[in-house]
Amino acid sequence: MGLSVTGCSQLVHIETGSNPAARQISQGALKGEAREGIVAFKGIPFAAPPVGPLRWKPPQAAPGWTGTREATQYGPACPQPMRSDAAGGGRADVQNEDCLTLNVWSPAAAKGLPVMVWLHGGAYRIGSGSYPIYDGSMLARQGVVLVTINYRLGDLGYFAHPALTAEADAKAPLGNYGMMDQVAALRWVRDNITAFGGDPSHVTVFGESAGGGSVIYLLANPAARGLFSKAIVESGGGLTNPAGLAQQEKAGVAAALRMGLSDKATADDLRAVPAARLIEAQGSVQGMASAPFMDGRYVSEAPWRAFAAGREIDVPLLIGANSNDASVMSALGVPLASAAIYVGGDLSKAGKAYGEGLSQAELANQILGDAWFAAPARWIASAASKGAPSFLYHFSYVAEERRAQSAGANHGSEIPYIFQTWDKLPSLTGALSANDRAFASSLSACWVAFAKTGVPACAIAPGWPAYSEDQDQLVEFGPQTEVRRNFRKAQHDLLLGQFFARVTK
Repeated sequence: MGLSVTGCSQLVHIETGSNPAARQISQGALKGEAREGIVAFKGIPFAAPPVGPLRWKPPQAAPGWTGTREATQYGPACPQPMRSDAAGGGRADVQNEDCLTLNVWSPAAAKGLPVMVWLHGGAYRIGSGSYPIYDGSMLARQGVVLVTINYRLGDLGYFAHPALTAEADAKAPLGNYGMMDQVAALRWVRDNITAFGGDPSHVTVFGESAGGGSVIYLLANPAARGLFSKAIVESGGGLTNPAGLAQQEKAGVAAALRMGLSDKATADDLRAVPAARLIEAQGSVQGMASAPFMDGRYVSEAPWRAFAAGREIDVPLLIGANSNDASVMSALGVPLASAAIYVGGDLSKAGKAYGEGLSQAELANQILGDAWFAAPARWIASAASKGAPSFLYHFSYVAEERRAQSAGANHGSEIPYIFQTWDKLPSLTGALSANDRAFASSLSACWVAFAKTGVPACAIAPGWPAYSEDQDQLVEFGPQTEVRRNFRKAQHDLLLGQFFARVTK
């Protein structure tokens, strides 16, 4: 028995008979895994493998297949530096350039449900959509279809070189291949998610760190218009001035030299380099050369400029940051001393805004967290509020057992609360109290409510107000969750004033 429904671009067939984990999509038949009322489909290609002549090319149409494709195992992560820890988007023990796959979780009997598409973090260099804490089962149990994706990373995802520019058509997008992959995945969702019980007109794109930054870039990218109806940015920054094409090409030539090529390397020479050597030449996660940049075609301006001019994609936005987001600074190679840049070159200038009694290290840590994450979130919430509503949050919750020794909520620490996946991290599960688990359930409900309605109406934060510059209100998710007004206003005003003074010189 089956039910035929019309998707956005093709007729799909949803099996409703004896196998709830069978689906037919435009590429062919899929067999997933059903467990406790949730069906999961993993490792589905959303674009052609970006290998050989397709390395450093925009994503091409996803391949089809005959017969039934097993969709019970995650696809490999995109190539990236190997690490011994699970920070920054998770470990990636299995890697391959053939990595443009996604994963779907939905209730077995889903039909017309809101969709949430997750973009993982990892400084645009590491991570994957298959990290265990991104398991979508618990979100799906709340009545959404959850999708996680892979996208190209590092010098395979954000790369320019004169030889690649010369071979590209004059108007063809180039360089920002990871972002192109994200758009390709959203198009796949538009065209296929009906088969999994999702509503393609009701899509929320959300992400954390580089994933949150990616959402900001998508909001400023006309190519993404119409592919999502709501957006969530978790610690995504937003007030940066990306490199231009010439600067990125210069970095690409330097990378080619590290790979053992000459400064006159051709496109064929570059594509002949094994991925392992390319990743080795790229180095560690530190540094931001591999990140979205202004190629002049796909990305033509810093996203904040689109927001300032009201050119962003106008959808409801939920945005915020964590109280100890600066915990990620050392992983990115950012020295504490660089904090002075954000307050006019002298940390003493921050004394009035930040108060007395802080050590130099504590002051620098707070400035970096605010400058990179919290102040930009407030500014973007304000800019976006002139159209569809935006909702601002500050996450400061720390598990009860760890609270006394903690400097605050670390970068990314909200993720396992939202996904309710602490059980995927056995080393941390025992640290959770009943109150911690109740908080996780309540916080997750806020994100799902926003995905369903565009308003985060949830029991833990009743009356969460839409952001406005004159009221300047947010919800702080902490041991006591409450609406706060003018939260860290003096600190953020100082940093925002310094940023705009620098960019207008």
